[in-house]
Amino acid sequence: MTDLIQRQEIFTQDDIATRLSNIAKNLRTINQVVVSNPDCASKIIRESLFFIEWTAPSLVQVDVNQATELVELGRTLAHWQYNWEKISKQAPAREEVATVAANLLKHNIFS
Repeated sequence: MTDLIQRQEIFTQDDIATRLSNIAKNLRTINQVVVSNPDCASKIIRESLFFIEWTAPSLVQVDVNQATELVELGRTLAHWQYNWEKISKQAPAREEVATVAANLLKHNIFS
């Protein structure tokens, strides 16, 4: 069993509120470290994408609108991940990621 599969099994044992809380914690961490430590932020973005992938199907059963918000969040993170080589080398781009991450925390799914 790979580490990722084990991680998924542990993560998905939590209820949806706890999973969303973990995603929110990751967004806070991205906000806090992206400017000074882009490598760490990149790892947190990747982890967050997995968390979203593992949460969205369960959330659809509870609240389709919140699941849609979560998928949109995933699209933003995927965009960052895809463009990370460029973002990580530009301080203004990293600062924008920090700002967006902070704003994403204001979404209804985290309240």
